[in-house]
Amino acid sequence: MSVLKEFKEFIERGRVIDLAIAVVMGGAFNAIVSSAVKDIFMPVLSLLTMGTDFAALKITIGIGPDAAELTYGNFIAAVVNFLTVAIVIFVCMKAYNRFADKKIGETAPTKKCPYCTSSIAVEATRCPNCTSVLDEDDENAEDVIAMKNS
Repeated sequence: MSVLKEFKEFIERGRVIDLAIAVVMGGAFNAIVSSAVKDIFMPVLSLLTMGTDFAALKITIGIGPDAAELTYGNFIAAVVNFLTVAIVIFVCMKAYNRFADKKIGETAPTKKCPYCTSSIAVEATRCPNCTSVLDEDDENAEDVIAMKNS
């Protein structure tokens, strides 16, 4: 019974569910990219190479109907498929990192409370630490606002 309990705990962890969703999404994404490579990129590449049919590119090793065939055209399609996935992931991660950097890098401007010297938001009218009522004409607040505008 303890093995079933351990298995249940393993399945209920958030990371396992996230991984399962990622695998399903990856499979769907792979189908989309494979179709794009086969139906869009390879015909355009064939047009650029004067009508070369990449699916037909092969080297026959041996003689007769049982001769081995190295279908390197399929390998070229797989490389194009890989490069397409890599470019899409690179662009997505670049966009994600740009968004994440802005979100992390953005900090609200602060000023020091004249009573307890703790750091508080510039717009604050009362200190959350010492609960003092703040004057709007505090010298320190004007310095911070001037730094923010420059």
